[in-house]
Amino acid sequence: MSMFEAVLAALGVVTIVYFAVLSLLYGAFALIGLRAVILESRQTSDTELRDLMERDVFKPVSIIVPAFNEERSIVAAVRSFVTLHYPKFEVIVISDGSTDGTMDRLIEAFALVEEPRVWARTLSTEPVTRVMRSLRDPGLIVAEKANGGKADAVNAGINLARYPLVAPVDSDCLLDAQAILRATRNFVKDDSMIAVGGTVRPLNGATVVGGRATALRMPRRWIERLQIVEYARAFFLGRAGWSRMGALLIISGAFGIFRRDAVIKVGGFWTETLGEDMELVMRLHKEFARSGLPYRIVFSPDPICWTEVPSDLPTLLRQRSRWHRGLLTNLWRHRDMLCNPRFGRLGMFAVPFFWLFEGLGPVIEVVGFTSLLVSAALGILDMQVFWLFLGLAVLHGMVLSQVAAGVEAMLLQRYPSTSDRLILFAASLVEFLGFHQLVAVERFLATFQTGARRRRWGAMTRTGIPSEPSPPSQVAASSRR
Repeated sequence: MSMFEAVLAALGVVTIVYFAVLSLLYGAFALIGLRAVILESRQTSDTELRDLMERDVFKPVSIIVPAFNEERSIVAAVRSFVTLHYPKFEVIVISDGSTDGTMDRLIEAFALVEEPRVWARTLSTEPVTRVMRSLRDPGLIVAEKANGGKADAVNAGINLARYPLVAPVDSDCLLDAQAILRATRNFVKDDSMIAVGGTVRPLNGATVVGGRATALRMPRRWIERLQIVEYARAFFLGRAGWSRMGALLIISGAFGIFRRDAVIKVGGFWTETLGEDMELVMRLHKEFARSGLPYRIVFSPDPICWTEVPSDLPTLLRQRSRWHRGLLTNLWRHRDMLCNPRFGRLGMFAVPFFWLFEGLGPVIEVVGFTSLLVSAALGILDMQVFWLFLGLAVLHGMVLSQVAAGVEAMLLQRYPSTSDRLILFAASLVEFLGFHQLVAVERFLATFQTGARRRRWGAMTRTGIPSEPSPPSQVAASSRR
């Protein structure tokens, strides 16, 4: 055997061992996460939520909406925020140097007028040029500022916020009416809670009326259907499992709720990363662990945030490249947590896992597939190795996706149509037959591009969220809030 063939054989063995360990770990996460989702769905009832409101033990929330050139979706998104079922909250929209009609749409839709306002600039941000208040919705505030990126915009919103909890929400998202109520109950139950992440689900294919997703259908494009499976697997089997183990490292930037004093304590969102959501969570873990203060950061599966996912391949690949570069930047910045017993299961398990299986995973996967193809071309491929590799690299992903699709379609019953459920299960099989590998290649390339264009907003081609007004009965109910 030549040296080259020996290297190929060694790569094959390393890749098989890698995927074997990954399959076992993901299987464990799936079991833990599935159990957590089932327990959560049984324990949270409408009666409990009504009791929280009637006993007046809720915590006021400032919803912060950073926006940059979101004229197509901003009105529908803000409508969904101002009509939430929650006793006391405010909505703060931060236009981060938008150059399109974002501000014009907001001024027209919500009757905005300029308001003299004094606030403490606790977190350093780019200058805020004006602050406006809605004449129609007293709890709606819109601020315009110089462009500084998403993290900078959220920090500006935290400065303006009046309430003890802050909820950064993407401007292309819609919230379920009870999303804030369901998430904040965790803060009521446990005083040590400093952050709660909710579930983010693709909005594509849904019917939207008055800023609410009123009916769910599977989208027409397969690229959108495949992302529905991805999101279900990531949240219901991934983050639910990590949360159950007390080692959650990511709260999605699309929707999360944080204790304002905790965020200010660690200096707000870091502006020099593309993954400011994960970086903040890692910094919260680090600072509270060092100080010895009791704290909890959890994922709650039932507060739902709906977001528009990419509907074309180039946009999707740019998004995944941005996410991966942000992941690597954050892991490198907090590399002192790696295998550090001071941080318990975070340092000894969660951070090493993210380094090996998330950060370096695409490199190992692409190198493994490449060595397999080269071995086949040279005629030295052992078919037993091939089938073992295929089973570990593809079939285990299909099984996990099937479980996630089952949670979405059967347990939570999000897609009532039988045909939609069948399409969802079909998508969970198709995902690992080319789509997953294509995304892995993009993430592989992103590994060598870390550090580029950190502060910029991620451009994404959007169709826009429909902005039909609410039915008269809903508007009347909202006006009585």
